[in-house]
Amino acid sequence: MPALGLVNKVMEMVMSKRIRQIENFIKHPIETQENILFSNLSTARNTEYGNLYGFNDVNSYESFKSNVPLVTYEQFEPFIDKARKGIPDVTWQGKIKWFAKSSGTTNAKSKFIPISEQSLEESHYAAGKMMFALYLNNHPETEIFKNKNLRLGGSSEIYQKYDTLFGDLSAILIDNLPFYAELRNTPNKQISLMSEWETKMKAIADAVIKEDIGCLTGVPSWMLVLLNYVLNQTGKTHLDEIWPDLEVFFHGGISFKPYEDNYRNLTQKKLNFYEIYNASEGFFGIQDQSHSKDLLLLLDNGIFYEFIPMEEFGSDNPKTITLENVEIGKNYAVVITTNGGLWRYIIGDTVKFTSLNPFRIVVSGRTKHYINAFGEELIIENAEEGLKRACDATGALIKEYSAAPIFMSGTEKGAHEWIIEFEKMPTDVNQFAEILDNSLQELNSDYEAKRYKNITLNQLKLNIARKDLFFDWMKLRGKLGGQNKVPRLANTREFIEPLLEMNHS
Repeated sequence: MPALGLVNKVMEMVMSKRIRQIENFIKHPIETQENILFSNLSTARNTEYGNLYGFNDVNSYESFKSNVPLVTYEQFEPFIDKARKGIPDVTWQGKIKWFAKSSGTTNAKSKFIPISEQSLEESHYAAGKMMFALYLNNHPETEIFKNKNLRLGGSSEIYQKYDTLFGDLSAILIDNLPFYAELRNTPNKQISLMSEWETKMKAIADAVIKEDIGCLTGVPSWMLVLLNYVLNQTGKTHLDEIWPDLEVFFHGGISFKPYEDNYRNLTQKKLNFYEIYNASEGFFGIQDQSHSKDLLLLLDNGIFYEFIPMEEFGSDNPKTITLENVEIGKNYAVVITTNGGLWRYIIGDTVKFTSLNPFRIVVSGRTKHYINAFGEELIIENAEEGLKRACDATGALIKEYSAAPIFMSGTEKGAHEWIIEFEKMPTDVNQFAEILDNSLQELNSDYEAKRYKNITLNQLKLNIARKDLFFDWMKLRGKLGGQNKVPRLANTREFIEPLLEMNHS
């Protein structure tokens, strides 16, 4: 048997468990989800949270809904704070050692998501194995298993707090990988966990240029910066001149659509793209078809799902439903209960179902206005506070504003672009822009990381709007009236482009 055939035959045997697991939850989705819910309840029944909300009395989904409240991060944070101090049995059995740090909280610069041993193994690592199993199933002649995977996370510094640890999810995953998995990844753990990005990028490039790379995994914006750097260092035009066996990019974290053309221009031969839907809270979905970007919802990795129809979202007592009652094409806010000790937790994402057999989804947006084109998770609360600081320092008053990303193009870096209509102009427009940019970095650790030494994002671009621009634009759209609001933050340029055009006409 040829070497490639032997390698893939071995991998088929190794991955067959994951394929059977996928086939089983596709065939029995409701039963699988019910088992996950009651397994999680059983594990946590004697915790502080379990005693507080009567986990021992829960015997159905209806009683689960009645006993256990829906929560946001801010509402759940007191329990997380206790667990971070090393107190065991707070929301999950035993002591939580790891906490994944990310942005997106209203009240603080960062939020900290508990990562239990079960969520590490049964959610994140198990889903990673499913990802490769599905790819092998779709591409039986793949060569990725005889080559290395170039992995790239965000900031990978690990911090000690009390006797627990926190850091980026990518750092936690890399730091806990078993040795046999580490052998197939590059760069090595020592380089991957470096914290200073410029030094790290050079070290990664030096380490991977002479490797045989078969696949890439990471966030599109960060990976694009690295790949352009590698091309620049080698003097090559295309990645396949460096890595002739490069075959696939597994990407997640942000929308891939603005980056797709950039990536297609990086290679002369066809590069496969597979999307994943993972977050600090868990690994939720994987693209399981080569011809479709829809994501197979993972139902057997320790996560129980509920969904709030968006017309209910924001009400005092929103209705929640399970997979049994979802509909194709409807927008839902996602609620999760996990084997990391999160209970009826509203993650802030919205999804639409594209298929009910099996259950496939697309990520349709967020429950709040946000910009997350580069993994920065800039939310409306960050923007409002940043603008307040800039106004206070420069004597400005703001009437209306909107902001959107400037996407990377070729080797050009991205940025955020703002258009602001002032009631009272700042004493110094450049100072206003600088204070706003610096304040956003202080308020949001992910924006700060992307802005670090302009590695991924340049300083924001500020446009001054003419008088009544936003009124005229809303009128043109037929959106005047109390229930219609100017979109403050958008993850695309669909709003800012017509505003800029009208501003200059």
